[in-house]
Amino acid sequence: MAHKSDIEIAREANKKPIQEIGGKLGIPNESLLPYGHDKAKVSAEFIAAQKGRNDGKLILVTAINPTPAGEGKTTTTVGLGDGLNRIGRKAAICIREASLGPCFGMKGGAAGGGYAQVVPMEDMNLHFTGDFHAITSAHNLLSAMIDNHIYWGNAEDIDIRRVTWRRVMDMNDRALREIVCSLGGVANGFPREAGFDITVASEVMAILCLANDLEDLEKRLGDIIVAYRRDRSPVTCRDIKADGAMAVLLKDAMQPNLVQTLENNPAFVHGGPFANIAHGCNSVVATKTALKLADYVVTEAGFGADLGAEKFMDIKCRKAGIAPDAVVIVATVRAMKMNGGVKKEDLGTEDVEAVQRGCANLGRHIENVKSFGVPAVVAINHFVTDTDAEIAAVKDYVASLGSEAVLCKHWAQGSEGITELAERIAEIADSGMAQFSTLYPDDMPLFEKIETIAKRIYRADEVLADKKIRDQLRQWEDAGFGDLPVCMAKTQYSFSTDPNLRGAPTGHSVPVREVRLSAGAGFIVVICGQIMTMPGLPKTPSAEAIRLNDDGLIEGLF
Repeated sequence: MAHKSDIEIAREANKKPIQEIGGKLGIPNESLLPYGHDKAKVSAEFIAAQKGRNDGKLILVTAINPTPAGEGKTTTTVGLGDGLNRIGRKAAICIREASLGPCFGMKGGAAGGGYAQVVPMEDMNLHFTGDFHAITSAHNLLSAMIDNHIYWGNAEDIDIRRVTWRRVMDMNDRALREIVCSLGGVANGFPREAGFDITVASEVMAILCLANDLEDLEKRLGDIIVAYRRDRSPVTCRDIKADGAMAVLLKDAMQPNLVQTLENNPAFVHGGPFANIAHGCNSVVATKTALKLADYVVTEAGFGADLGAEKFMDIKCRKAGIAPDAVVIVATVRAMKMNGGVKKEDLGTEDVEAVQRGCANLGRHIENVKSFGVPAVVAINHFVTDTDAEIAAVKDYVASLGSEAVLCKHWAQGSEGITELAERIAEIADSGMAQFSTLYPDDMPLFEKIETIAKRIYRADEVLADKKIRDQLRQWEDAGFGDLPVCMAKTQYSFSTDPNLRGAPTGHSVPVREVRLSAGAGFIVVICGQIMTMPGLPKTPSAEAIRLNDDGLIEGLF
């Protein structure tokens, strides 16, 4: 019998009014700003009033490096939140919002899957509450004001060759990566090279996700460095006088969105930076609010633990003053087989030896997570083609590393299929076992921070960076930015910068192509290998299958 698609399951959800979901966390109706009947924003005033309350336990869900076989990190995050509620614990979920770019590209949606989903699935994967549009508008308002400032006399003496602020849009469009703007004569300004990034890579997105409140948001926006003068001194957003208007555009977007799972448990969905080109975590405001309202908060960080989890620990936790009590690393038998050399079309055939070969990738992620002083449990996201022998091979391997793996069937069974993991994670989180520490101290030189991540997390032999990049890092240190963490932008498919190098490679190098200062967000972006901050669409984009059916319902989202 054919399984129902994610969107079919989501469409059959028995959703409750969002006020009832808010009531589970003690949020009064007047503190919810509804967007229809099934989603709402939580007011800034209510959030501010919770500051004196104790925090719940924080559980991070991360994963192995993604493969075409699928891992199910968001699905496991949602399932675990439901599972904790099922066993009588008061739990909330915190995940990121979906970008339109990959939704119409190749990734599909970002609301979980099967019977472990957040709803309304269609809204979440499309325009939702308009947060991404607000971020795009605020970002591009600054772009417009920079060029307008130059046009009307350039009082800040901006060197138009050194305007660093690119434009953004929430769509995959490789044609916009590098452009020339202001062509067409005197009335259109001064021609210069420019380009677009995808909205999730915007520093405004990072700022919204790291700011504590509106006041902090406006200060961070003002600190954005947008260009350099002829004397090489930086020009900020505050110099252009755009920070106030940008904060106005982001006023509502700063408030976390509350929705529900298929089992009517609360979920905060807010912010959406990618983990391969940005810091990959949902907003600090959403996470901190959830920690004040729930006893357990289950959150995720994007892609594999080498990217999302590292940035969660070294950027989000460092900046927000929070720490995880336990980590779940999601893996699948299918992905182990792919890492072991099996082709996608052959994954349905039992191959215990391939599973054992592929477990090296999982093993490295376990070691890396433990290096932050946090206990890790592996969640084996079950597929119907998995055999008992293959599952046993993964469990035995994980046990050999001093950790444990739990088989989870939440995709097919919802919370009932993940109670074993929920019980174990609650026990670990309550035990106080975690002794969290970041990978590097604030005062370590910037290039050494890059090397530390490359060598300790990626197991690279060296970082390759030319003199121009090293000089730039030293200049930022001299300017007072040396204490910032680094945000690595690299392929999500491998520990290396080669997306085809699966497993647990060693002996490789990490080439740094470019570095960018995000002074408002508070980190240095390090662009490695061939990673692009504006993705392109695949040969057959998902958009080709997305449509309205005869009943006016959306088809093709997954």
